[in-house]
Amino acid sequence: MTFADKISSVRILLIPVFVSLLIYSPQKELLRYVAAGVFLIAVFTDFLDGLIARIKKEKSELGQIIDPLADKLLLLTAFISLYLLEFTIPLWVVLVVVSRDGVILIGVLTLHLMNKKIQFSPSVWGKLTTFFQMITILSVLLWGGQNIAVWTIWTATVVFTGISGIDYFVRGAKALNGNSRSAART
Repeated sequence: MTFADKISSVRILLIPVFVSLLIYSPQKELLRYVAAGVFLIAVFTDFLDGLIARIKKEKSELGQIIDPLADKLLLLTAFISLYLLEFTIPLWVVLVVVSRDGVILIGVLTLHLMNKKIQFSPSVWGKLTTFFQMITILSVLLWGGQNIAVWTIWTATVVFTGISGIDYFVRGAKALNGNSRSAART
């Protein structure tokens, strides 16, 4: 396990801490801000593990699995928890985020079952989606949904989530049709 993989593992370990703080935050408002801090630390580990892997040239098979898995677990858990714990986040935002990742998971499983070996490199749409999803979680924790800036962030999150979902779908369809070289490059 590389150092970058260990940092990705820390992100996964922070998820139950984050959710626990959310659960108890209605009784103590301070815990809401501590949860935001834990989430920021988790976000920082996402940046740090990638940076370390590039600097130390430590690309590992585990890292190619654990890093995106940690991102998905953190973000999906955050969106679902915030909604279920009745924080100010609209259901439509949560449904778009969860649906996109569900479709991607079904696509990955389909490719696997069809013995299609393809690695999707992160696209600019995926990176923008992750960024805006992280900003959305922080906006809910810090400001709720009471201003136009928060609604603008939510809208951007939904738009980029939709675009990246379509991008992954197109790349997956190309892979299914045997055009894996062009799917990996786009």
